[in-house]
Amino acid sequence: MTQSDQTGQITDRIAQDLRERLTREGDHLQVKDVNGEYVGTVDGLEGDRVKLTRSGSHDGQHHYIPLVQVESLDEVAVYLNVSHNEIQ
Repeated sequence: MTQSDQTGQITDRIAQDLRERLTREGDHLQVKDVNGEYVGTVDGLEGDRVKLTRSGSHDGQHHYIPLVQVESLDEVAVYLNVSHNEIQ
């Protein structure tokens, strides 16, 4: 199995976990960067991107984070594998 295949599986697993969480609980999860700093709040998933709420945004607009930048999630937050400044 190649690195690309493993990354695809991880991304798929995270997407599945996020979808299940949002469907089951409906609560918006916090999003934290690799340093534990607050980035925003999950509004939902659109394709292979996490959509953040407008209310948590500095400019009042939705922002998106590619799933490949998501490291893990728990009951509290989605954790990224990049810093706030590195988000694409």
